[in-house]
Amino acid sequence: MKIKVLYEDSNILAIDKPSGILVHPVPEQARYGAGPDKSKTILDLFVKKYPNIQIVHRLDKETSGVMLLAKNKKTHEFLKKQFANREVKKTYVAVVNGFVKSNHGFINKPIGRSPRDFRRHLAGRGARGAMREAITEYKVLKRLTLPLAPSLIKEGVASPDKGRMEGFTYLEIKPKTGRTHQIRVHMKFLNHPVVCDSLYNPDASCPKSISRLALHAKSIQFQNLKGKTIKVESPLPKEFKKLINLPS
Repeated sequence: MKIKVLYEDSNILAIDKPSGILVHPVPEQARYGAGPDKSKTILDLFVKKYPNIQIVHRLDKETSGVMLLAKNKKTHEFLKKQFANREVKKTYVAVVNGFVKSNHGFINKPIGRSPRDFRRHLAGRGARGAMREAITEYKVLKRLTLPLAPSLIKEGVASPDKGRMEGFTYLEIKPKTGRTHQIRVHMKFLNHPVVCDSLYNPDASCPKSISRLALHAKSIQFQNLKGKTIKVESPLPKEFKKLINLPS
C-alpha cells in the first residue's frame, strides 16, 4: 500500500492515512477472539525508509486523514509536548445520524470507560473509572436527506430499507482535548453518532454511498522545530464527496 505524504521536512512527516489501516499493532486484539492483525500498519510501512520513525498521535483504524509522524526521538518529544499543551489544532469532518439541531455547539463532558465493553469509552451516566476532561466543538456544514444502504437480503426477500430515506448531518468538528475515541463518544452522547460506526453505532442505518466510519481528519496545525507554524490538509475522500454531493 502506498501512503501519500502531505508534508515532510528533516524531522517531521505528515501523511494521508487511508481508512482501514491500523496505526500500529494493537496488543489487545487477541482479546477480541480474532488474534493479532496480520496486515501491515502505518508503522510497518514507514520504518524501513525511516528506521527511527515514531508515532506522535493515533487515528482509529477506520478514520482517514492527516497524521503526524516524528523521524527521531527529539522531534517525537517536541511534538508530544505540543499535543499535551493543547497547542496543536485539529479539524475533522464527519457525517452523523439525524439532523443536529444547533448550528454550532460545544460538548463539555468527561469521558470514562464503558462498564460493559472494554473496547468502548463513555461520556455521561454509567461511565466507570477515571473521568478525563473532554471538550469538542462542532459546526453544522450541511443537513442531508439520503437513501439508506439496503440491508442484507435473506432468502430472496427484498430489503425493508429499500427506497427509505433518512436525515444525516455533515459536521466540522474540532476536539479541544485528545481522548481515545473522543469524537465518536461525544457524538454518541449527543444522540447523533457517527455514521457506520460499528462500535458505537452498530444498529443504525448507513447511507447508501458509504460503508466505512464517516470520520476524516481534515487538517492539523502545529509548529516545526524551527518555530514555523505549519498547517497540513488532507483532501476529502471520494466517498465523502459523493455522500455530501460534491464534485469529485
